[in-house]
Amino acid sequence: ELLSTPQAVARVSHYRLAAHLGSAFLLYAGMLLTGLNIVQDAKIASGTFPKAVIETLSNPTLRKFRLCTIGLAGLIFFDLYVSQNFFQVFIQKLAIAVYGEIFFDNPTTVQFDHRVLAMTTLSSIVALWLYSRRLNLPPQARLAINGVLGVGCLQVTLGISTLLYMVPIPLASAHQAGSLTLLTTALYLVHIMRRMPIKL
Repeated sequence: ELLSTPQAVARVSHYRLAAHLGSAFLLYAGMLLTGLNIVQDAKIASGTFPKAVIETLSNPTLRKFRLCTIGLAGLIFFDLYVSQNFFQVFIQKLAIAVYGEIFFDNPTTVQFDHRVLAMTTLSSIVALWLYSRRLNLPPQARLAINGVLGVGCLQVTLGISTLLYMVPIPLASAHQAGSLTLLTTALYLVHIMRRMPIKL
């Protein structure tokens, strides 16, 4: 059907694209954590560090980051950076479509989902950073948390700039590379927290 349609544009299924992107990130995460475990010696400063604090610092950021990254596959498929680059436009369209396959096949909603997840991710990073300021963390952990905050802010800046300048290739590529950089810094933070001795 696609071959017989005049001026048709070949598309890759966004579901397969999301699965491909997600598996690539999982493979990268596994190799990175394995490498960190091999290279880094267990020389992290000891101290009182409750188990609940470690779980708080380790889990939420990565969970929301994974959702946001997988949502990127839908944006690439629908060319949404160009089609909907202001909130009020797709909020109006969002009110029109309520039922059906809205969350995955509706371009307006996919864009909305990505931005909500992006804001949630950044909010979680900022909350994590603010909470960590009250803790007596070793230098490595402090550096890792500051790195996650810095890369997260840079990633949001790149995303907004990409929209405002109508998706120039260099900015779009930098934004995609930023997602991998954010994953790397978040994984390093989880690695540091996991190696932290627990003293209840």
